[in-house]
Amino acid sequence: MTLEQKIGQFFFPAVFINDSEENIQATEALIRDHNIGGLTFFHSRASAATNYESKQKVVSYDDSYSKLKELIVRYQKCAPTPLLMSIDAEWGLAMRIEKTPQYPYAITLGALPESKIDLVYEVGKQIGLDLKAAGILYNLAPLADINNNPNNPVIGYRSFGENKEKVALFATAYLKGMSDAGILGCLKHFPGHGNTNVDSHLGLPILEENLEQLLDNELYPFVKGIENKVDSIMIGHLAVPAMNDGKNTSATLSKNIIENLLRKQLGFEGLVISDALNMKSVSDLYETKGQLEWEAFNAGNDILCFTDEVAAGIQAILKNATEERINESFERILKYKNKVGLFESSTIFPNTQSKIDFSISDTLNRKIAQFCLTKVKQDTDPKRMENAVHTNSFAQLSIYNDGFAKKVAQTINAPIFSVTTNNPISCKKNIADFETILISLFVPKAKPLNQFEIGSEVIEYINYLLENKNCILYVFGNPYALQVFNNRALAKEIVIAYQDFENFQNVAAQQFIDNLPCSGLLPVTINQL
Repeated sequence: MTLEQKIGQFFFPAVFINDSEENIQATEALIRDHNIGGLTFFHSRASAATNYESKQKVVSYDDSYSKLKELIVRYQKCAPTPLLMSIDAEWGLAMRIEKTPQYPYAITLGALPESKIDLVYEVGKQIGLDLKAAGILYNLAPLADINNNPNNPVIGYRSFGENKEKVALFATAYLKGMSDAGILGCLKHFPGHGNTNVDSHLGLPILEENLEQLLDNELYPFVKGIENKVDSIMIGHLAVPAMNDGKNTSATLSKNIIENLLRKQLGFEGLVISDALNMKSVSDLYETKGQLEWEAFNAGNDILCFTDEVAAGIQAILKNATEERINESFERILKYKNKVGLFESSTIFPNTQSKIDFSISDTLNRKIAQFCLTKVKQDTDPKRMENAVHTNSFAQLSIYNDGFAKKVAQTINAPIFSVTTNNPISCKKNIADFETILISLFVPKAKPLNQFEIGSEVIEYINYLLENKNCILYVFGNPYALQVFNNRALAKEIVIAYQDFENFQNVAAQQFIDNLPCSGLLPVTINQL
């Protein structure tokens, strides 16, 4: 290849499964004309990070999965060099594609006891097999971020938790599963996005830690990943002034962080990929087209992810980079393309005849549910429920989903009062007649913005019940959602079920009915329980 063609291999622009034919043809031209190295798939333009300002409604498409496979065939056929197809599928293809298998969030896996680490491996392996069947060989997952900031707007549920050893252990198991399925993995977001309170899609988070502090905590899972030969590491749009002469330079643009810390000091020899270069923390830094791409490459990135300026970026690197530096990154990319057999024709294309089998994910998810359920507060009165049922003073209150309540009601006869997003709380008068209330809260959103989208009236009413009734609370969602309830410490019992999957509801209902022990461990700290 010419130097220009080699540089093209560094570029992984975003492509959208549900896109216009005009845009698809433009991507085909980009592939043919610039010999780009790979693509990063998103569901649609409305679903990607570019949508943060316009807030377009994300439309659901029934045929996204088949469209994805058709696009991969089209794009590979016009590629001068086989493309390394990538996607961000932390909890499976379902993160980007509807009607595909979804596996639990990392925070749910983080609740598993370490003795069940084989389930984390199985999740990584099954996600890898799902991706491979679709023609994708590079998963931009998992997170190695330690979630030690409850106000983090973007990491939270995507992290295995706040314990550095467990994060490292589980991330490594997940990676091993993917690797055994023939998929490249990626630890992110170096040097650690957990202890931040800014969303790097919108602004630049700043880490105030010095190198010694980072090595003691944030960097620990990355070091363990490097020891276990992780394929790639994604650099986060994070500033670490202590490592950049006091400047708020994004790590993605910092030689000190990539070349000196990651490469030389930590000894990482795999692929370095930038976080999406269209994110607001870096995208508006330079007026000249292509300069951002050059700066990111010059800092030490091998792969430039979600770049909007392919042609200009190639020319900027061609103009400024040494041939030696270009060859270094090119050889790394070639090495990992070879690792997944990308130059063998049988692995380039997806299996267009394969059908999605949900039975595997359902079985695996049920096993995880059985071991991750976490009782964060134990009722001190073992006879409370029995007495409440016996005296007809027991009722259920379901918030946003009554599936769990109905399953409990199949065994324990008690009225169910339901609150939905569309209906105000109209059951207050009726609930007043009962002393013991089983509340099942289905948290609407995994991110903490706007109190996880739990309605203010709902928060106020649950706080009232916690103060005035004997409340048993089951939370299906991010455990941090507990912190929106000031009276949470007044609950008689609290169980975290993490996911709203039906099999999680079934397991939680059986646990409640039989008063079974819970083996899950809360992966983050919830104050005042």
